[in-house]
Amino acid sequence: MYKSILLPVDLGHRASWEKAAPAAVELAKQHGIKVNVVTVIPDYGMPMVGSFFPEDFAEKALEASQQELAKFVEKHIPADVLGKTRAVHGTIYKRILINADQMDCDLIVLGSHRPEKADYLLGPNAARVVRHANQSVFVVR
Repeated sequence: MYKSILLPVDLGHRASWEKAAPAAVELAKQHGIKVNVVTVIPDYGMPMVGSFFPEDFAEKALEASQQELAKFVEKHIPADVLGKTRAVHGTIYKRILINADQMDCDLIVLGSHRPEKADYLLGPNAARVVRHANQSVFVVR
């Protein structure tokens, strides 16, 4: 039924993947497909804000995120279902949608929890992914 899954994770917020990662792995095993994992480093928002950071801050943050993502994947995604991994920066929901398309995924598995807790996969980002994705979206509560 599915050919590839995208699992977006916020490495700083366990709730973004705590239930979603096992669900994505189980779906991948059931369908004999791969789990692609992406983490998004939010952009600065306004260019003026970026001017307060060192010139190479974005590159160093991306490199550190890639290293953390590799550790996450090694611990939580079995090698037999692991597809591609990416650490990217930008607007969270847009980068999730872009990477789902670029990685040729047809299912996005998102983590969620009670709305009173703040997390980048809740509220506007999750709603935008669900509303605008070309793929099916499975929200794990």
